[in-house]
Amino acid sequence: MNGSNTSRWYGLLRSRGFLVGTGILLFWVACALIGRMLVPFDPYAPDILDTLTPPSAAHWFGTDQLGRDVFSRVIVGARDILIVAPLATALGVTGGIALGLVTGYFRGLVDDVLSRMIDALLALPLVITTLLTLAAIGASVASVVIVVGIVFMPLVARTVRAAVLSESALDYVAAAQLRDENDLYILFVEILPNVVPPIMVEATVRLGYAVFTVATLSFIGFGIQPPSPDWGLAISENYGLITGGIWWIVLFNALAIASLVLAVNFIGEAIHDTFES
Repeated sequence: MNGSNTSRWYGLLRSRGFLVGTGILLFWVACALIGRMLVPFDPYAPDILDTLTPPSAAHWFGTDQLGRDVFSRVIVGARDILIVAPLATALGVTGGIALGLVTGYFRGLVDDVLSRMIDALLALPLVITTLLTLAAIGASVASVVIVVGIVFMPLVARTVRAAVLSESALDYVAAAQLRDENDLYILFVEILPNVVPPIMVEATVRLGYAVFTVATLSFIGFGIQPPSPDWGLAISENYGLITGGIWWIVLFNALAIASLVLAVNFIGEAIHDTFES
């Protein structure tokens, strides 16, 4: 790593947006990992004598229709979304990197065929494509990860392709070709390390979208299923109660989703500002 990149990494670690985003993200990761040990109530245990009580000293975020403690469910609810969203993002980014490297480096027929396929996928409404696919194969955690990951692949591939096209025109790639290095070496040793910053930015953007997408799918019944304390599912089950003055269940779950999405966006913006400036 050269001195310029080292200074940029130090600059990133001093970025206020990066530190705030990382702090929020680490908080939710800790909730996902050990939240069950920290919450004051069993998030799955109903209490029919204490249903729909507003926030109080006993129940900080109130209780839901079954008397379950909303605070405990919000904390534990981070687990499912922080499993599904990162897995879907990892699948989408990995596949997108592979497609982007191939289409950006190998020109001619390979680029034409794969690029047309990517353009065709991008022309379809992503939400509709996701819903139709999940309706066909059935809603489950595995299917949500696979479908969301596949939907993200062409988006990531387009970004990586543009970066690879730019790098392929530089002298160090021509020098590697003159040394008669094989294509895999040039792709993964010469080009890939130099397109890591845009990939990092794209990965954080996709993670933010994945969190929102998974929550949305749960809200409409195609994502994580009951009795999970998933945030999107909790909003779906209780948003009809808002008109009756029962606001706290939806509010605190919505704030959890918003805070996680904002945290990822803060990190992504800090990476972009540091490495793309």
